[in-house]
Amino acid sequence: MTDLSDFPITRRWPARYPDRIQLYSLNTPNGVKASIILEEIGLPYEAHLVDFGKDDQKSPEFLSLNLNGKIPALIDPDGPGGTPLALFESGAILLYLADKTGQFIPSDPAGRWHAIQWVMFQMGGVGPMFGQLGFFNKFAGRAWPDKRPLERYVAEAKRLLGVMDTALAGKTWFLGEEYTIADISMLGWVRNLIGFYEARELVGFDRYANVAAWLERGLARPAVQRGLEIPAKG
Repeated sequence: MTDLSDFPITRRWPARYPDRIQLYSLNTPNGVKASIILEEIGLPYEAHLVDFGKDDQKSPEFLSLNLNGKIPALIDPDGPGGTPLALFESGAILLYLADKTGQFIPSDPAGRWHAIQWVMFQMGGVGPMFGQLGFFNKFAGRAWPDKRPLERYVAEAKRLLGVMDTALAGKTWFLGEEYTIADISMLGWVRNLIGFYEARELVGFDRYANVAAWLERGLARPAVQRGLEIPAKG
């Protein structure tokens, strides 16, 4: 039996199955990257809900695993060399799990770097820009009299969607016929943009036919459907 007692986070979220990957998350666009890839690759794991309503992400136990106080984070009891590995940052988690299993990342070096570049594109552009648009369109920013911030993020969201639409022309996935971490990294964000953030008409989403078709294909995957609901909210 694997002993995870050296990780303080397990005191707040005890591991029922310490031999499995321990995922600490919430089903936000970043959080579902981890749950989707775990569902896709089929590794046994145990999901723990980090409840933002209770400020779980600011607790000493969570901060012991991720000083940045953001989800997702995980512990792999069977890390490199058989030693438990603690990891945070959704992009790093995608790369780690893809490399660990040899799934959802091309084996050839050029293809691998093409997948990584799109993950970086999501982390540096899609996530931050779509998230800011959501803040100014749906949350506290909506009440601000100065609409220039919203206009700035709408324009940037449209630009990014245009990049994605061009890249997906004639392709099933971002790397052609191969579904990879590039796609996994972006599915939750695009879904949130037109759903939870209520920005479908604002960004003219239906004009980006290639992105819309890609999103539909991605959301039809059973593992994606499961991953979008993990961890289950109490």
